[in-house]
Amino acid sequence: MKASPEAQRRLLDLQAVDTALAQLAHRRRTMPELAEIDSAAREISALEDERVRAQVVVDDLDRDITRFEKDIEQVRTRKERDQARLDAGGAVREIEGLQHELTTLNRRQSELEDAELELMEQRESASGTLGDVQGRLATANDKRDAAESRRDEALADIDKDEEFKKASRGPLAADLPADLVALYDKIRLESGLGAALFQSGRCGGCRIELYGADLARVKAAAPDDVVRCEECRRIMVRTKESGL
Repeated sequence: MKASPEAQRRLLDLQAVDTALAQLAHRRRTMPELAEIDSAAREISALEDERVRAQVVVDDLDRDITRFEKDIEQVRTRKERDQARLDAGGAVREIEGLQHELTTLNRRQSELEDAELELMEQRESASGTLGDVQGRLATANDKRDAAESRRDEALADIDKDEEFKKASRGPLAADLPADLVALYDKIRLESGLGAALFQSGRCGGCRIELYGADLARVKAAAPDDVVRCEECRRIMVRTKESGL
């Protein structure tokens, strides 16, 4: 392939733009905020599971406490009714029966209240556990939100830089021979680098130094010959800096 030395030199400018675009794409894929967000998401998921379990414990205790309160209220109501009947007087056998039942109800109320108190203590502990989990969950959510905010800011900067680079690439590529750009793009898509400066006997792509016949081939090539490296197959651009 033939291309003017000036067109080949400008190929390096195109490569510089494409290298910058590749670096921006790499930044987009590897920004540390992505790892932070992923880590925070896993932490939030685990904490949410922990919160649900803690909430279930609190809800179960609340339900049991409510049941005990209803049982205690029923005992109190029964005691008040029996006490009213006892105060009204009656047959000795009936009075003895009411006194016995009141004794039993007092004992039952005491047992229920002791059990309720124990549940309330458990509920206080469970509530503390739930509050701790909720606090850690809120912290994890804040951490994720902050990382997402930094990610969005970084992406906005990358988008701006990419837009600028792409805008400059279009006219630059359009001014070069189509067949040269097509070859360059083919090589670049395969290896990430389509063209590199040949300098001090060394390919700027693979950094291998040429000797003997390989170096003689490059020196003997006409200025408008598009020379490619025998090792990496990239276009080797010769300029005054090449030292030929």
